[in-house]
Amino acid sequence: MELAIYQVDAFTDRPFAGNPAGVCPLPLPGFPEAGWMQAVAAEMNLAETAFLVRRGDSSDFDLRWFTPVVEVELCGHATLAAAHVLWETGAVAAAMPICFHTLSGALGAARRGDWIELDFPAEPASALAELPPRLSEILGASPVWVGANRFDLVLELADEAAVRALAPDLKRLAAWPYRGVLVTARAAAPGYDMVCRFFAPATGIDEDPVTGSAHCCLGPYWSERLGKNPLLGYQASARGGEVRVELAGDRVRLGGQAVTVLRGELGVAAAMGAGAMPLTTGAAPRSQDR
Repeated sequence: MELAIYQVDAFTDRPFAGNPAGVCPLPLPGFPEAGWMQAVAAEMNLAETAFLVRRGDSSDFDLRWFTPVVEVELCGHATLAAAHVLWETGAVAAAMPICFHTLSGALGAARRGDWIELDFPAEPASALAELPPRLSEILGASPVWVGANRFDLVLELADEAAVRALAPDLKRLAAWPYRGVLVTARAAAPGYDMVCRFFAPATGIDEDPVTGSAHCCLGPYWSERLGKNPLLGYQASARGGEVRVELAGDRVRLGGQAVTVLRGELGVAAAMGAGAMPLTTGAAPRSQDR
């Protein structure tokens, strides 16, 4: 048995930009052992690889995400990539919405013209009363606001130029007790409302190119400060990418585009490794948040 696997650039409309994700649709009845999926994700060596199992004949899928070193609880760009693959391959009809069942609950995906819209939980941040020690020294900048949500440390800097110039001490940053560090500022470039960068060395990703789940926090944050909804964000990594964000109560709609750059198959031996391992029928407990 061979298994198809894809590499998709998410939150971009052109190849070699945005955030690359692996997508591996799996046969029924369920997920292989987590160790096998972790090994595939390490082999892909992308920020995340998504693994999908269809629920019967429906457009519902169980979905799990792995970085090269850990399983994570929420990932936007690999969800976008997974939906893109399902529609592009005809596994789901183009007009049919998709529901993903994940460690963060049910996540929706729907096509909106050339864009894909994801329905994610809002993840607002609260101000921290006590700052991490030596924060400005490790970050390489002095934030004007510091907070956190259940995943990340969230920092606002004075302006877009400060975000783009940031060069934090990644080794020391990895010791902080957060999935990652989200750094943001009001956008200076016309057409955008906010810019950000995202660093997650503790989960094997020094800098994530475009982080969908981070915008679950940025949406509530900047909507309140700018008095605006919807918003358009730009993640100012080396690859770069844009994310549409719209608040809807305690949910956030994330819009992006995607491009398939690689299509292949896991070799017989690698794929048989999946079949030889115990199967589960749904999402397993997370090993670590991202």
